[in-house]
Amino acid sequence: MPRFFLTTAIDYANGDPHLGHALEKIGADVIARYQRQAGLDVHLLIGMDEHGQKVQQTAAAAGVDPQAFTDGVAARFQAMWARLGVAYDQFIRTTDAHHKAGVQALIGRILERSPGDFYEQSYTGRYCVGCEAFKQDADIADGRCALHPTRTLEDVEERNWFFRLSAYQERLRAHLEAHPGFVQPESRRNEILGLLAQGLEDVSASRARLSWAVPFPVPLSTGEVQGTYVWFDALPNYLTATGFPEAGYEARWPADLHVIGKDITRFHAVIWPAMLMAAGLPLPRQVWAHGFVQLGGERFSKSAGVKLDLGEAVDRFGADAFRYVLLREVPFDGDGNFSWERFAERYTSDLANAFGNLASRATAMVEKYRGGVVPAAPVPSAEAEDAADLAAYHTAMDGRQGWLLHEGLAAVARQTARANEYVAATAPWAVAKDPARAAELDAILASLIRRIARQLVQLAPFLPAKAQEAWAQLGAPGAVASVPFAQLAALDPAGWTVRKGAPLFPRPEG
Repeated sequence: MPRFFLTTAIDYANGDPHLGHALEKIGADVIARYQRQAGLDVHLLIGMDEHGQKVQQTAAAAGVDPQAFTDGVAARFQAMWARLGVAYDQFIRTTDAHHKAGVQALIGRILERSPGDFYEQSYTGRYCVGCEAFKQDADIADGRCALHPTRTLEDVEERNWFFRLSAYQERLRAHLEAHPGFVQPESRRNEILGLLAQGLEDVSASRARLSWAVPFPVPLSTGEVQGTYVWFDALPNYLTATGFPEAGYEARWPADLHVIGKDITRFHAVIWPAMLMAAGLPLPRQVWAHGFVQLGGERFSKSAGVKLDLGEAVDRFGADAFRYVLLREVPFDGDGNFSWERFAERYTSDLANAFGNLASRATAMVEKYRGGVVPAAPVPSAEAEDAADLAAYHTAMDGRQGWLLHEGLAAVARQTARANEYVAATAPWAVAKDPARAAELDAILASLIRRIARQLVQLAPFLPAKAQEAWAQLGAPGAVASVPFAQLAALDPAGWTVRKGAPLFPRPEG
């Protein structure tokens, strides 16, 4: 069975999960679930980035030990992912012993294979604790970091180990040109190509006076042992999660897909592959950078005070409805807005009225007219109209033209709308009044259940709990997530016994 190893950015352990985290983790979970239904052996990795100055400062302000602080944060993140149905296969923490050993092994491998790529240098720069990065003039607006405008930049002067990133400028450019899909979507690829054209500067690989860090494995010439710069600790998690440097890690590495936010594209598309090149290791096959979730046009940001309680959002209509609306409203290749008003509108129109009402009416009619048993009947020609949207669904979801999850949901929504139009056009309640039209009614009812079943198979990656609940109401066998996409064309509901239950998506009150 072909393997598919995908990762998300590990979340920084200085607060609670928010909508931006949820967009990424739910999106990656949908991709993983889709690939499993497509027949791949999937491994989804997520986790926590727990070292660095920001965590150290936040823990100190809370009056707790950094490890105890990060333990609590990690537990809250894991609880939220469980609540949202994010079925990850591995949760890595950068405080894990095997990760720390792997980071030091990777740095050691670079020192061995590319001995000139680490060097000592005194440095003066402007440091953003929010980004855990030194900022260039282009990244600064009104004297502050463009991404963390409420934080004051720190003027830092110290002697560190540096990584010779500039030596990999041409190799990186050649890789992007030889592998156009390496960084996607295209806007992010162009951004990285533009960055490479401007020229790369070497980057710090260690920090002084940083005790909450993986010790850099080589002391400075002064004998000082520094902490590994947080990005040189965080990025290798994708590799250390495979067991690196122990034997057998090659069975999973390289990763097939890194799903990240667009604000950290440079780290994943420039610094990380350069580190791997220096170590003589294969590069990941693709970096996909999604956009931001905005609230009233502003990016969600704890530091900027633009936030919305994630738990409250999930409570509103349930976890699956939240998953659906978030990925329907926010394009996975760009920025998107979230609002309570739009949340309610999309939930009501797509889930309560369109799909929920279709499933309720279809099962009720099978119960009323056929004693709950789906009749055997020829497939009406009208169903052929769904073929184009089924193809569009796979085009959006399989990654060959990008991870356009919002377009996948739109393709299913068109199938739902067409099925509702079919109900209105065929008027089965009128057909049922004429015993001579029994065969016609059989064909209508069987077609409706078959269409709903096909839609559920497509919706299973997005609505894992609700899709299974609806699948059971149809009387379909087994788990909907176990139905391979290759079997959709031959799906036959004849003989299923429907069990109409409570509304899948109750209409909002008021």
